Amino acid sequence: MGQAREQMDRKLRERGVCFTAIEHAPVHTIEDMAQAGVLDRVTVPKNVFVRDARGRRHILILLRCDKTLDMQAVREALGTTRLSFASDERLMKYLGTTPGAVSPLGILNDAEADVEVAVDRDLMREEWLGVHPCENTATYIIRREDLLRIIRENGNAITEIAIA
Repeated sequence: MGQAREQMDRKLRERGVCFTAIEHAPVHTIEDMAQAGVLDRVTVPKNVFVRDARGRRHILILLRCDKTLDMQAVREALGTTRLSFASDERLMKYLGTTPGAVSPLGILNDAEADVEVAVDRDLMREEWLGVHPCENTATYIIRREDLLRIIRENGNAITEIAIA
């Protein structure tokens, strides 16, 4: 278990969050997660970290893994300027993680609560979600309610959006 994961475990325990860990080989995509058998056990959202055209707004988008991200629709729903993928440097600065390990749990590394979270409305129907602990060698099964609670408690804004 790496240092990032140990820190995430501690942060979750401090917040009273229960979770079950699924151990697996490193995964980088939803397809990798399917091959590892994770999608057979829990709904895993796609996690996409973007920024606006000026680099002032940073948004973590969570959408069902069977959907395709429509940046224009997200932009309209959030009232932002053009969105683009954030750099690896911004990913580390704001979420404390690297590509392939992007996770809503990374919000707990966002001390200033700068990152907005946009959640696909269809994910709000799921009781359990599978998310990385900011390392891609495990997936934590966590209650959606607990995940949203700790994001709010961290001070980050959450917006529910409809993604077709």
